[in-house]
Amino acid sequence: MARLILVRHGQTRSNVQGLLDTAFPGPGLTDLGREQAAALVGVLAEERIDRVVASPLARTVETATPLATARGLPLGEDGGLREVLAGDLELLADHASHMTYLGTVLAWADGDLAAEMPGRPETGESFLDRYDAAVESALDGVDTAVCVSHGAAIRAWACSRAVNVDAGYGAEHGLPNTGVVILERSGRGPWRVDAWLGRRTAPTESDPTGSPLP
Repeated sequence: MARLILVRHGQTRSNVQGLLDTAFPGPGLTDLGREQAAALVGVLAEERIDRVVASPLARTVETATPLATARGLPLGEDGGLREVLAGDLELLADHASHMTYLGTVLAWADGDLAAEMPGRPETGESFLDRYDAAVESALDGVDTAVCVSHGAAIRAWACSRAVNVDAGYGAEHGLPNTGVVILERSGRGPWRVDAWLGRRTAPTESDPTGSPLP
């Protein structure tokens, strides 16, 4: 049984300002974000963890470092775990831009890989391919891996690949900073979401942050 623990990074200045910020290296964590990263050690204390991998952006590396250090594990980095690139929407904060971004991401999760992000920085197919590869690399030779990644990327990939959630679920249930999604797979079978934000049944309320930020 493979167990994949996907974690969104801690709070950044761009989150506070409502910016679609997906470029490398991106902002670091705020003071609150660093507190969230430290608290993640306790949140995952009962989990077996064999490997910790982060996207190479500053915020994910900073979020993953306390956990890797506490477990005595090296911190790996994989560009496949990066956020869905915003293209022409980069650093925009208006509601319409956010809805266009999220709508494209959720269209990919729903199987519409022809949907294009403005500026077409990457396709739905290329996003899923790179994320698939990163997940398989993280789990290569181990049973459980933590991948510290980004909100839209986690929602899109999990809702595309897990058989028990769909794009509608991803639209309704967001992922706050350091929110956790846990998936399991038996052998080479399909992925299933085991827990979303600590719940082993579907959450009954919307994202408490109220904002689908990357």
